[in-house]
Amino acid sequence: MNKNFLLIFLLAIAAFACSKSKPLPKVAIAGIAIESSTFSPATTDEEAFHAKTGADIFSYYPFMEPDSADRNRAEWYPTLQGHALPGGIVTQEAYESLVGKTLEMLEENLPYDGLFFDIHGAMSVQGMDDPEGDFIVRIREVVGPETLISTSMDLHGNVSERLAKNTDLITCYRMAPHEDAMQSKKRAVDNLLDRLESGKGKPKYKAWIPVPILLPGEKTSTRIEPGKSLYAQVDPLTKQEGVIDAAIWIGYAWADEPRNHAVVMAYGDDEQQVSAAAESLAKAFWEVRNQFEFVAPTATFEESIKMALASDKKPFMISDMGDNPTAGGAGDVTWTLNEILKMPEFQKPNGKTLIYASIPGPELVEQAMKVGVGGAVDAPVGAAIDNRFAGPIQLKGIVTAIKQGDVHAETEVVVKSGSVSVIVTKKRKPYHYEKDFTELDLKPRENNIVVVKIGYLVPELYDMRGDWIMALTPGGVDQDLERLGYKRILRPMFPLDKDMPEPELSARLISQSGQN
Repeated sequence: MNKNFLLIFLLAIAAFACSKSKPLPKVAIAGIAIESSTFSPATTDEEAFHAKTGADIFSYYPFMEPDSADRNRAEWYPTLQGHALPGGIVTQEAYESLVGKTLEMLEENLPYDGLFFDIHGAMSVQGMDDPEGDFIVRIREVVGPETLISTSMDLHGNVSERLAKNTDLITCYRMAPHEDAMQSKKRAVDNLLDRLESGKGKPKYKAWIPVPILLPGEKTSTRIEPGKSLYAQVDPLTKQEGVIDAAIWIGYAWADEPRNHAVVMAYGDDEQQVSAAAESLAKAFWEVRNQFEFVAPTATFEESIKMALASDKKPFMISDMGDNPTAGGAGDVTWTLNEILKMPEFQKPNGKTLIYASIPGPELVEQAMKVGVGGAVDAPVGAAIDNRFAGPIQLKGIVTAIKQGDVHAETEVVVKSGSVSVIVTKKRKPYHYEKDFTELDLKPRENNIVVVKIGYLVPELYDMRGDWIMALTPGGVDQDLERLGYKRILRPMFPLDKDMPEPELSARLISQSGQN
């Protein structure tokens, strides 16, 4: 007995020593992310991505701090990660530059056991379909077919068959608004590390199902039904034996490319369970297609502003949806602001107060910097990029605040014109947080009306609202999809083709990367 005990003890020590001496997996990080509207005249250049390289990338991920568990589970090789505000189509020069830099950095530390591919999934590039598919193929040409790639995406991204084939593990957010963004990215990293540490490597099966539905995010929020219950079905399926993860991509409605449609995927080591998981989600999605409605009441702008003026709830928030820069709008459409400034209700200082956030106007910002707070300005704003619906506005008023240093706007100026406070920026910026206003000496909770260029309200604005209406205004992310004029998406497509036949929603098993 003593000899057996000693043998077991020695074997345990040896196993422990081996586990401690086993080298950590080598894992790279790469990705560029943006939503790009092809219905906007705007373009996006390289500067807009604010790309981080090397160790600076870790600052983007709270779960990758120096002493975090994930940071200590691998030997990390961060290359380039760029994240741009949603906007217009990416220039070919910007794309090639960012991809080229990434590939060069990946070549420096070959080979890799794994790669965390952090993308959005709705990037459009001049002269190219499926940029994320192109990007991952070019990464594969550098790192080879054996490297395990785990991809994290926004649920408003697009998953082409090429992207599905060349990634091994893939997931996306399960909430809209995206309160689980970092949780989803961590899941992608943890799935990757788990498969590397266990030695299981690539999952044996990946099921991909294109679903012919194309809806805007403002109709598919997980705050309300049916999106809430639909996405609640995902997590239980991932707990089944043989299934690693599953996901539903709503897709991106404001680009006119064949890959723009919904997709469901599941993957794991049990063919039957993986296929069944994907099929159950795809069929559940199709069955509720007619139940999707806007997350909040909608109205024309004329109706919306009448409601706001009649309301005693503060602030009454109006979403100026057509030019939403968080969905890909140019951010400088002046149509709504022009309508506001023409209204007699807002032309006197003692009228109902309204904050408009925001409009780019670099010439006015430069003028404001010269005259300072309290000075008068008179300069054009907006419509430098998207002037299809209204031209530039000659904005006259008094400067009430100036703030410099914002990563997006660079410089922000508040101009008071009548009872309207217009936030004018050097470069476009979405306004998501209360501090975005209070740092400009504005008190949104005390104002009668707050108009923001946004679709559904992000959590902090949602919690702040006294009341809320989404205005159906014009712009590059128009919510009236039939008005956009698609030419290249696959047809039939719901809801554009309302009487389309039942689609085939059987699982399509995608071969592993490196296989034909």
